[in-house]
Amino acid sequence: MSQTPPILHGPSEKERKYDRQLRLWAASGQAALESANLLLVNSGAGTVGAETLKNLVLPGIGRFAIYDEAEVNEADLGVNFFLDEDCLGKSRAESLTRLIEELNPDVQGSWYPNGSEGVATLDSLLESSPLFTVIIYTHPITEERLAHLEAYGQQHKTPLVAIHSAGFYSYFQINLPGAFPIVDTHPDETATTDLRLLTPWPELVALANELTKDIDNLDNFEHGHLPYVVILLHYLEKWKTAHDGKYPTTYKEKTEFRKIVQGAARTNTPEGGEENFDEAAAAVLKTLVPPSLPSGLKEIFEYDHTDPQEQRSGFWVIADAMKKFYEKHQCLPLPGKLPDMKAQSKVYIQLQTIYKAKARQDAAEILQMVQAAPGGEDIDPAEVDLFCKNAAFVKLINATGGGAGRNKTDRLKAAADREFASDQTASLTAHIFPSSPTSGGITQSSILAAIAAQVPGAEQNERVVQAAGEVARADGGELHNVSALTGGMVAQEVIKIVTKQYIPIDDTCVWDGIGSRCQVLRL
Repeated sequence: MSQTPPILHGPSEKERKYDRQLRLWAASGQAALESANLLLVNSGAGTVGAETLKNLVLPGIGRFAIYDEAEVNEADLGVNFFLDEDCLGKSRAESLTRLIEELNPDVQGSWYPNGSEGVATLDSLLESSPLFTVIIYTHPITEERLAHLEAYGQQHKTPLVAIHSAGFYSYFQINLPGAFPIVDTHPDETATTDLRLLTPWPELVALANELTKDIDNLDNFEHGHLPYVVILLHYLEKWKTAHDGKYPTTYKEKTEFRKIVQGAARTNTPEGGEENFDEAAAAVLKTLVPPSLPSGLKEIFEYDHTDPQEQRSGFWVIADAMKKFYEKHQCLPLPGKLPDMKAQSKVYIQLQTIYKAKARQDAAEILQMVQAAPGGEDIDPAEVDLFCKNAAFVKLINATGGGAGRNKTDRLKAAADREFASDQTASLTAHIFPSSPTSGGITQSSILAAIAAQVPGAEQNERVVQAAGEVARADGGELHNVSALTGGMVAQEVIKIVTKQYIPIDDTCVWDGIGSRCQVLRL
């Protein structure tokens, strides 16, 4: 009797549509993106804000709102590709919303101020709208309006992103509301290998002893298919016997140990050597490393999370449990990932099972600590598992810590001194004038005078003088190609913040379109 094969379901329409980006931030990242609510406060030429929004609508941001009091004029048509002649005299916010929405039907957009919803000011929009996930604003912006946005950001823990584009220069600055932890930082796969060869657990030792108990009498096939993990464990035991129970720690000792491993390979094979022993020798320097506490995790352990909202955060509950685990075992939980290596399939699966079982055991211990802590009973075990797998690469971006005890001018001067000393600064000029008027009254001499007031001596730097001249020449105008590139960079960083994946820049990024270079500065 024939049996009908099961129906194979292909990818959904959404999976096909977002296929490439799902490979970057997976379904969890896409879900975070689709649930986000973004506000763009547009001013000035407004091009860089529109370009940023375009690059967020295309990957499927959930909803957005544009607040822009300007009406479309002739100058807009020359620099903004999202506006046409039919938009002349109309609300720029309405025109941008209508045309940007066409890029992705799944995204909902709204514009303000408008008469239909009774939202006439930015304050009323902030009060009446659902909570914004991220707020982006473009310079120039009035100090009063900026104060309202900053107050909103602090009250609701909403990240703020400032953008300014003028001529061939642009910059953007990310203002995160306090400590901002990232668990899923996507480190390079080769960096995540953690084999624990210097601190093996009983199950791993037992398998290694079983496979190498008669290593010299193994036939060439079995000898040539011993996993390099097993090979290294075997010869480490021999090394310890000959060196008073100590492992090779210095570079000289590891080089000597590597020669021992290389010398144990058989050369009377058809290939003239053994690939598995070559793998073992190559892995000596990068795998024979004692457990240590990475700097990123050390910063998290030392961070004093006294804020009530932070204390309720699942991240900090898990971090506290991780700290207890480390203090108890003097190592992090095992990630459980085993790299590819030459081995028989059944042996590799045995080894892989042992590593995965140890990883599950460590994660279960931390989960037990989490659930015993106040508020930990509601934390998803998958969140604990993700933290355990990425523990060595968790990153805390603390935007409020870098300038503690110093005002903005002091921080800017320190950054200028640091960058001018190494002659690597792109330009600080664009950052000096975040609140300058859209046009008129800006001269090179006035810009240099303002720079001298904040960073004495910087106005004499040749490259600052050149940058000041370009900003003055632009007179508040934007170049579309510079704004388009800047918008792409800003959108990339916003996606990192929304998905809480990868590592966003910490503070400020300046783009020098004349030299085609950018630099991240901690201001």
